[in-house]
Amino acid sequence: GSLGGNTREELARAKVILWKGWCSVHRRFSVAQIEKARADYPGVNVIVHPECTMEVVAAADLDGSTETISRTITEAPAGSVWAVGTEINLVSRLARENPDKTIFCLDPVVCPCATMYRIHPAYLAWTLDELAEGRVVNQVDLPQDVAKQAKVALERMLSVK
Repeated sequence: GSLGGNTREELARAKVILWKGWCSVHRRFSVAQIEKARADYPGVNVIVHPECTMEVVAAADLDGSTETISRTITEAPAGSVWAVGTEINLVSRLARENPDKTIFCLDPVVCPCATMYRIHPAYLAWTLDELAEGRVVNQVDLPQDVAKQAKVALERMLSVK
């Protein structure tokens, strides 16, 4: 799999700090949903986002980033069937763009991610307009030591080509 542009040595030297966070959308998917998809659609391909639980990722045929999910389904043969464990808007778009395949969301009671909608050009434009007017919105204040470490991480991300 991908190492995010890093070498194995770089990853071995990295200090990773984990916390008990999770994505509410990906947490909704279950092994029972995968089992139902397999029962309803024999031969279905199950692909999930790696932010799903370890059990769901292990039960799926494939896992990967949204880019990997998109590419895998788009490049799949016509007539293939896909149960997808990720955000509904991506699943819906993939179904629209690939009418020669059967593509559906693993979760029949879909609840879209409310926070991802904030990462949208209209919200970004609003934030920039507010800043241009001298109004700071949604400011996050951090202790200096945390801000310094966060800046290093951001600079590393931005330097990736």
